[in-house]
Amino acid sequence: MAPEIYSRSQLVYGNMNWSTLITGSTPSIFDIREWRLENGRLFLESEAKIGAKVVVLGATVAKNLFGEEDPIGKTIRIRNVPMEVVGTLAPKGQTPFGQDQDDTAFVPFNTAQLRLFRRSVANSVQRITVSALDSNSVSEGEREIKAILRQRHRISERDPDDFDVRNMAEMLDAAAQSTKVMSLLLGAVASVSLLVGGIGIMNIMLVSVTERTREIGIRMAIGAKASDIRTQFLMEALLLSISGGITGIILGTSASKIITGFLGWATVVSTGSVVLAFGFSVLVGIFFGFYPAWKASLLNPIEALRYE
Repeated sequence: MAPEIYSRSQLVYGNMNWSTLITGSTPSIFDIREWRLENGRLFLESEAKIGAKVVVLGATVAKNLFGEEDPIGKTIRIRNVPMEVVGTLAPKGQTPFGQDQDDTAFVPFNTAQLRLFRRSVANSVQRITVSALDSNSVSEGEREIKAILRQRHRISERDPDDFDVRNMAEMLDAAAQSTKVMSLLLGAVASVSLLVGGIGIMNIMLVSVTERTREIGIRMAIGAKASDIRTQFLMEALLLSISGGITGIILGTSASKIITGFLGWATVVSTGSVVLAFGFSVLVGIFFGFYPAWKASLLNPIEALRYE
């Protein structure tokens, strides 16, 4: 269990400053959050008790304040209070909601209360983070926490809770469901786009068959088989779809790089997604190009030669 108080504040080092979330807690917070140390050390239990002026920086904060310089042992100022950097945390990435977990700094709980945030009540907390022994104990632990808090807050059975207990597993499930729905929505949009593109290819090929009826008749008259005509138009449809697929891959890759450059959003174009997109373009060409090719192969050579 780790009590927490937090507030967004400016960190200053020389001419550099960075606004980040300052969290005051106990050393157990790093074990509960399973946050690995990158350099230096974590603050100690003894430092937490006396309110020592030490700080552990997240990877984003360390990079923006110090760049390539080693921050261990350096002194920064938080709300005009000098704090020694004793450690930096390993990168943890974004939360399922898109927040940068590395844009944070941790100080001892008493340090945050008495020196930074100046809370008058010694046992005042904003949040308590608790870790269950295993996934099977989460629900039971949640019920016990609610019972203890209701008892400590002297809440009667008829009154509602004056606190919130959030289960991270449920929040992650909700985020996963939202991601799944979004993926299905994007898949539906992509399917409609493929359908429209396929119909476009089919219409183009049908027009091409109509305009080239006399050419088809001449080819059949000099010995071309129905399978040859079918293969010809099927290959033309396939070429159209492959050209469209390659163009789409180039445009998509370029757009992702532009977004990364201008907006700073992290985008990843995997080899698997490129291969999958190319494969779908080939399948669309074959599927929607078959009917025009089949129709062309069924033309009567004599009627085709008479066509004007």
